Amino acid sequence: QVQLVESGGGLVQPGGSLRLSCAASGFTFRSAAMSWYRQAPGKERELVASITSGGGSTNYADSVKGRFTISRDNVKNTVYLQMNSLKPEDTAKYYCKASQLRVYWGQGTQVTVSS
Repeated sequence: QVQLVESGGGLVQPGGSLRLSCAASGFTFRSAAMSWYRQAPGKERELVASITSGGGSTNYADSVKGRFTISRDNVKNTVYLQMNSLKPEDTAKYYCKASQLRVYWGQGTQVTVSS
């Protein structure tokens, strides 16, 4: 069955960095566009970053441009989100999404930015 397993979240101080990973299985990863979303308490889920199936094109929310980088490894079936210069407003649960013929979601990983 399809699985998207996020990892790498945690508690970090403002200005710090984290790298999230999303390991995929159960579908043809190299054919899927991949995205990271986040949802803070009381807020709508929002798109953070996306990457095309081949990795040639990326897209970022304005709030994270210049700080976050999405990448993928089509051999390891994994998508990454490198998050630098983290701010308290980046605190949220981060979700991985795969878009192929269907859409699949991971269970999320919590990121908390606090001193």
